[in-house]
Amino acid sequence: MTVRAKLCGIRSETDLRIALGAGADAVGFICGVTHFSEDALTEEQAVHLAALVPPFVNRVLVTHLEEATAIVDLAELLGVDTIQIHGLVTQDTVREVRKAAPGRRIVQAVHVTGDDAIEAARAVAADCDAVLLDSRTRNRLGGTGMTHDWSVSAAIVEVLAEVGCPVILAGGLGPGNVAEAIAVVGPFAVDVNSGVETPTGDKDAAACAAFVAAAHRTADPLEFPRPPQ
Repeated sequence: MTVRAKLCGIRSETDLRIALGAGADAVGFICGVTHFSEDALTEEQAVHLAALVPPFVNRVLVTHLEEATAIVDLAELLGVDTIQIHGLVTQDTVREVRKAAPGRRIVQAVHVTGDDAIEAARAVAADCDAVLLDSRTRNRLGGTGMTHDWSVSAAIVEVLAEVGCPVILAGGLGPGNVAEAIAVVGPFAVDVNSGVETPTGDKDAAACAAFVAAAHRTADPLEFPRPPQ
C-alpha cells in the first residue's frame, strides 16, 4: 500500500492548487494557535480554503486549542474531515473531542523529544485514530524544519502496531529525505510543511510534487485497520 502524503500549512488558493496538483492525499489548515506559526489562518480564511477542497482529498484542521468545545466548534465551522490536535492537551480533552465529533477522524500529535515519546504515544493511541510524530522547540509545536530521532519514531510504529494505531511522521521532512524517513520509520503517512516552501513561505510546486511522488513510490508501509468503535 502506498504511503499517504499530507501537505500542511496551506494558506492561500495558490498553495491549495499546488498541493492538489502535486497529488496530496490530505491538506492541512492551521487555525486556532497558541504557539507561533507563520501559516496560521483566521477562521474566515480557513473556512474559505477548506470549501475549495475537492472530494476525496482529506481536509485537516491543525489546531493548538486546548478546550474540547472550542476544538469541535472550529472543526464544524470549517467542515473538515479530520481534526489534528497539535496542542498541549489532556487525554480527557481528546476523549471529549472524539465523543463530540462523530464522523471526524482524530489525530493527536506527540512531540518526539526523547525515549519518553514511546510511552506518550502508547498512552494516547486508544483515544485517537492516528498518532502524528513531530519535532518541537520551546516556541513552536510544529513547522520547525527539524528532524527528530527516527529510531524513536520507528519504535513507536512497532509499539502502536500492536494496538492497530497508524503513525504519521512529520518534522523536518522534505523531498530529499522523505524516502529515507519512510524506510527507517515505516509510517502510514508523512506530513510536510516548511520543507516544501519557498523562502517567502509559499508552497513550492516542484518541491510539493517531488515530496508526494517520493512518498507514493514507497510501498508496503505497515497498515492498521481500526476496529469498529
